[in-house]
Amino acid sequence: MTPKNPTIYGPELLPKTGNAPEHLVIFCHGLGADGNDLIGLSAFFSEILPEAAFVSPNAPFPCDMAPMGYQWFSLQNRDDSSMLNGVQTAAPILNQFIDQQLEKFKLTEDKTFLVGFSQGTMMSLYVAPRRQKPLAGIIGYSGRLIGGNDLKNNIRSYPPVLLVNGDMDDLVPSELQKEAIDCLNNLGVSVQGYVCSGLGHSIDQRGLNFSRDFIRSIIDL
Repeated sequence: MTPKNPTIYGPELLPKTGNAPEHLVIFCHGLGADGNDLIGLSAFFSEILPEAAFVSPNAPFPCDMAPMGYQWFSLQNRDDSSMLNGVQTAAPILNQFIDQQLEKFKLTEDKTFLVGFSQGTMMSLYVAPRRQKPLAGIIGYSGRLIGGNDLKNNIRSYPPVLLVNGDMDDLVPSELQKEAIDCLNNLGVSVQGYVCSGLGHSIDQRGLNFSRDFIRSIIDL
């Protein structure tokens, strides 16, 4: 019998109007954090998507590099094959969560945004293009693309992507952004990329402003 994927949970916020959500934003946090780490961004995103539901699940595994928090996969070994194996293990769990939320809120993929930070960006970039139906968009902060060579044979949809990195990031070097953009562009995925000067491994107002413009360009189509 195939093992059942674990179910993940985290904080969620519904539209303040009390109306049924018209959009869904799923936040994917980074290593050692939890769903509370990004749910606060909903205050910014709700200015653009006032009728959106926001959900921010805890990653499925306890962090093995800290006494608290969660991880999508271990980063104790950061060679490409180990990280790819880790992403592949966690991908069905995130996919299941996305499907559950779509059903729960009676929404479709084209109304859904994935927003990731660091390891959450790696998960978002892996999962979304391999889904049969395209999500509305992917926003990735301080992350990178894992499994680009594998994606060439497994891409199924082409959601637009926004990547924001900092040139002072000592955990995920900003040079990796170009590698992701080149790979995704070559596969037909539309990508916007920004490298913010003086920014480390974090999200700042510039990144949020880029996100606002990115989302507006999609919902105004």
